[in-house]
Amino acid sequence: MALDEYASNAEIIGRDDVNDLEAILSVTNTDVDEAIHTVTDNAEAIFTWDYEKGARQGLNKLYEKAKHAQWNGETDLPWDTDVDLEKNAALQRMQFAEMERDVSGTPLEKFSEQDFIKLSIEMDSWTLSQFMHGEQGALICTAKIVETVPWIDAKYYAATQVMDEARHVEVFAKYLDDKLSGHYPINAHLRLLLDDIVNDSRWDMTYLGMQIMVEGLALAAFGFMHQLTTEPLLKQLLRYVMSDEARHVAFGVISLKEYYAELTDAELKERQEFAFEAAVRMRDRFLQQEVWDRMGLNVKEVLPLVMHSPQRQLFQTMLFSKIVPNCKKLGLLDANGGWLRQKFTELGVIGFEDNPDTGEEYAMFQLAEGELAS
Repeated sequence: MALDEYASNAEIIGRDDVNDLEAILSVTNTDVDEAIHTVTDNAEAIFTWDYEKGARQGLNKLYEKAKHAQWNGETDLPWDTDVDLEKNAALQRMQFAEMERDVSGTPLEKFSEQDFIKLSIEMDSWTLSQFMHGEQGALICTAKIVETVPWIDAKYYAATQVMDEARHVEVFAKYLDDKLSGHYPINAHLRLLLDDIVNDSRWDMTYLGMQIMVEGLALAAFGFMHQLTTEPLLKQLLRYVMSDEARHVAFGVISLKEYYAELTDAELKERQEFAFEAAVRMRDRFLQQEVWDRMGLNVKEVLPLVMHSPQRQLFQTMLFSKIVPNCKKLGLLDANGGWLRQKFTELGVIGFEDNPDTGEEYAMFQLAEGELAS
């Protein structure tokens, strides 16, 4: 299939240039003060009368591991830990080092040390808030997978993930409310992506959007934050969540590899375009527009600094360290003449293609004997 048969950037993501700042900022939430957000779910519920457990050994193995890996967010985490926000935020100052070398004439020119610490606290709050909203998206999507996937082994495993996701929403919400100062609304780019995933009627697109793209990025982001933070409660919380997330991403890889091997070129094209759209939307949300606005800065003046910061570029690139090898494992990188490979090359993330896929490496994330508090 020739590359010119694919939809254009404008048709997929609403703009020709993936770095068009005006277009990125034009995507905003219109219902930030509402407590309820409704999305039409077009899927059909599928019953299967084939109850043979273990017909798909990879899924059965995940299911058995999930049974023994449940932890209690209320009792297994040391919630009595005192959290020193300023000490933890000061450690993030490294990401601004390059940005501060030449800030004359920019909105950051008059920032004091305390301003930068406050900015770091807000960034932590924003990041954890988006984790929490994404986990609710995963909760809804995995419940949809239970409903729509035709294999009993997949239904069994997905049911354990529903419990995992409820626990993740719970612990992020508790940390934000009890240890920080509440949460940010969902980022508009993330909300659009979650809406698209829930709205699609095809069960494999729920897998691709959530298990491969959103959860894959989350696994990388959790790992990055886990490495940087020295705050003990957050570090332990992220460790527990990562142990679950690795299984979730592996669930997507194992399930879709079998299914995608049978798809036509035209069907794979739709999946490639969706993967690219999801990648751009997730990258856009990490510009953290809401943080700069809350700090009283002109977002259009600040974001060019952020977008050209070497630290920020490295961070955004690292977020795709799980997504790219998993897309390669599924055959999406090189299908139809390598269209998605070209798109990931343009995004600067193709270098991760030879990393281990999560279907192979998920066991390394699992909690060791005695790691749980209870």
